[in-house]
Amino acid sequence: MIATIPLYPGRRSALKRLALCGFALLVATPGSALPASAGQDGRDLVLSDGFEGTDFAPAGGLYYKDNHEQEAGSYAFEPEIVRNGKQAIELSVRSQCKKQNGLCSERAEVWERPEVLVLYGKPVWYALSMRMATPIPTEPHRYVMAQWKREIDPGAHGDYSPLLALRMVDGRLVATVDTDTGAFQPVGTAERPSACRPGEAPAGTPDEFNQFRTLIAAAPGERPPAQIGFPGCSPDLVITPRGGTLPALDSGWIDFVFQVKPGPGGDGRIDIVANGQWIVTVEGKIGHEGDGLGDHMYFKFGPYRAGQDGIWKIWYDDFRRGPACTDVASAELCATLGAGVKSALTP
Repeated sequence: MIATIPLYPGRRSALKRLALCGFALLVATPGSALPASAGQDGRDLVLSDGFEGTDFAPAGGLYYKDNHEQEAGSYAFEPEIVRNGKQAIELSVRSQCKKQNGLCSERAEVWERPEVLVLYGKPVWYALSMRMATPIPTEPHRYVMAQWKREIDPGAHGDYSPLLALRMVDGRLVATVDTDTGAFQPVGTAERPSACRPGEAPAGTPDEFNQFRTLIAAAPGERPPAQIGFPGCSPDLVITPRGGTLPALDSGWIDFVFQVKPGPGGDGRIDIVANGQWIVTVEGKIGHEGDGLGDHMYFKFGPYRAGQDGIWKIWYDDFRRGPACTDVASAELCATLGAGVKSALTP
């Protein structure tokens, strides 16, 4: 019988990682990222890359991580399918895993360089355009298109999921937030007989480290949260819908703007904008503070899936990052968000 993993796996202990992988090595290879220096903070940097050249732009702070995990992936600077300018970056993965059982991954991710990383807990703004190749995969599988994570120190036990991620479930776009400090409450009790209370985030069941995933936004679809891995709620992640709706993945280019501020102690905040529409704000206990975590947050984007047949391809364009909303978006949009010329969370 082939083993499977849940659609939304949580943190795994070191022993479980060894059982899955057979071995674990921590080695620095050419092209691999070393942790950013303690206390180093790149938050004030304004970064951008339109992928217009033959390599990543020096002013973008990005690189393609060339390591064993990305052997199934490839990238190219593409002149045919472009959001703006002359080129975009095409990222794709092919089938590599010997068993399509979810226990190995196929990825082609572009990372922020270690020297530009932002200290964990600081607010920072991002923008990025994304377009999915069709047909859109619809398998109930692990599909991730962009993710923000906290650094994990060498030798740490276990694994940590992204604090924020763009994912695909049943062929539709969803956004998820993870925490290991929040509280989980099941649906079906007297307090929550059939659904979460207003403002609460639908939540997956916590793992042994209290890490669990919450659903903060989803494109329209038929299956409710409980049927896609979110049978409970978290009162520690408060969702404020802003009127917009995540678009369909087969609708062409999607232009995203994000404000990302981790806050496992309760002061976190995330805002998501898609195609000029403010989708959602989520506030509360966002992210992780478990053992073995580093000082910084890092962003990476590109197709990442559990083992699967066929090729999965995504195009990206117009990457931007900065300390202020207007570093990545128009003044008009920033005024709509109440951000003005700087982050609403900046003193």
